[in-house]
Amino acid sequence: MDFGFTKEEEALRQEVREFLKREATPEVNEEVESGKGLGPHAKAILRKLGAKRWLAPHWPPEFGGMGASYIQRFIIKEELAYFSAPHTLVGADMAGPTILLFGNQEQKEKFLPPIARGEVEYALGYTEPHAGSDLAALDIRAVDQGDHFRVNGQKVFNTATHYADYHWLGARTDTTVPQHKGISLFIVPLTSPGITINPIWTMDGGRTNAGFYDDVKVPKANMVGQMNRGWYHIAAALDFERNYSIGHIKRALERLAEFVADSPQKDDQVTRRKLADLAVETEVAYLFSARVAWMIDRGFVPNYEAAMVKAFASELENKVAQAGMELLGLYGQLQRHSERAPMDGWVDHWYMATKRSLIVRGTSDVMRNIIALRGLGLPRE
Repeated sequence: MDFGFTKEEEALRQEVREFLKREATPEVNEEVESGKGLGPHAKAILRKLGAKRWLAPHWPPEFGGMGASYIQRFIIKEELAYFSAPHTLVGADMAGPTILLFGNQEQKEKFLPPIARGEVEYALGYTEPHAGSDLAALDIRAVDQGDHFRVNGQKVFNTATHYADYHWLGARTDTTVPQHKGISLFIVPLTSPGITINPIWTMDGGRTNAGFYDDVKVPKANMVGQMNRGWYHIAAALDFERNYSIGHIKRALERLAEFVADSPQKDDQVTRRKLADLAVETEVAYLFSARVAWMIDRGFVPNYEAAMVKAFASELENKVAQAGMELLGLYGQLQRHSERAPMDGWVDHWYMATKRSLIVRGTSDVMRNIIALRGLGLPRE
């Protein structure tokens, strides 16, 4: 069966594509792919995307969206990923949708429009030294002080805290109940006194961070949703985050195919079959992701379906990267800007960067547990 899009949806795709051909410059690509954060060129294109209401297209117009469907959002996100424009954003993809679902009217009016305009960005504040896959174990404390909360504790692997404006913070507000029942969500300005951000450098040269809270005051107005219901709000938001874009994988595979087409390997049947198999898997991942958008448009919660997309696509990223290293041989290990590196060392960078994708947004093991328990109904033991 061939799954297609309406004329209006194809017209939107073409409009976004033509825009990105002009605006997604090499400078933008370099900042996005560096892993070090969004620089001036990436921030500039974010504001342009915001002006077109493409950063949060599915939001209501009064909050900066265009009232679009999730399929239209899917189309826009795929093009952004393909052209290496900023496309995975905590503000538009996680914090914003959660505020839209669980925030009060004042919070929606205050926090959503700047996100949709591309003026601010959020950093995810979930993981801690002893709370990663077991997120319910997070232990940073937010103590009620009457008109505000006082927050103390540590976060780790909080990418974007060195350039974002706000921390989308999960913190413990009740220690007397089971772990998952004592968590609340907060919007914390990263300029707040008492916050210290230290860099953690990854193997591909990217940056993530450790964050420390020392008696940080957070206004009560900045708590999103119900107190001690943050775990359930987080669970809803993660289903948005795991709607994985495939565009960057498509482009990576195209780059490998273009390289092979101009090399002696172009007639090697093993190489051709390997690329063909990866092309099939990429199409499968694309259809998985499109299905999640289709489900949301029809009122379904894509719980285990989103986990399927995340597990399949992140492992596919690594397969494509591995194929690149095998095709280039020892030359694949040469890094960017080496005069002997094929494709300016892109394969080496891609290979190392994709290792993170197996961990962030939930490990493959966690995704398989979700699929087994919630999708297949298998017992825990």
